[in-house]
Amino acid sequence: MVYVFIANGFEEAEALVPVDIIRRAELEVKTVGIGSCVVKGSHGIRVMTDTDDGQIIMDDSVDMIVLPGGMPGTLNLENSKTVQSAIDYCIEHNILIGAICAAPSILGRRNLLEGKKATCFPGFEQFLLGADFTGESVVKDGNIITAKGAGVATQFGLALVEALTNNKARAKRLAQALQCENVQ
Repeated sequence: MVYVFIANGFEEAEALVPVDIIRRAELEVKTVGIGSCVVKGSHGIRVMTDTDDGQIIMDDSVDMIVLPGGMPGTLNLENSKTVQSAIDYCIEHNILIGAICAAPSILGRRNLLEGKKATCFPGFEQFLLGADFTGESVVKDGNIITAKGAGVATQFGLALVEALTNNKARAKRLAQALQCENVQ
């Protein structure tokens, strides 16, 4: 199971494109609204999530959590006790975490990127405490996958699928089916 946490002010593409790609890969993914099942994106798009943060259970069925960026969505995720507990669970159990745009700052401010390669939206590097900032579009280091922003949401989604399945060829076939060029 993959949980994609969505809070008011989230960047729509950074949440929904990876969800679409993960579902195309026939993997189980649920969108989780913070505080409600109806969440408004940073561009005014309202999304009805699969569940809300009061209904999720972090257990051995969870394979990954994903934190989309956007403002103030990132800050709303960071202020969520549910999201913080989910991050704790993932770190404790070596479960994959994906974060895109400003959301890697949530991990960085907790020193979870210390000694790891990471990327984020330009201007948020200062919050990636102890990270080796690469500036690349998508970076995987250990169980953490970070990405720059909405423009690389497809590549981010494909990297999530590759990490979830441990199958680069599967992600590449999916990229070809999506007509996604320049993806290794």
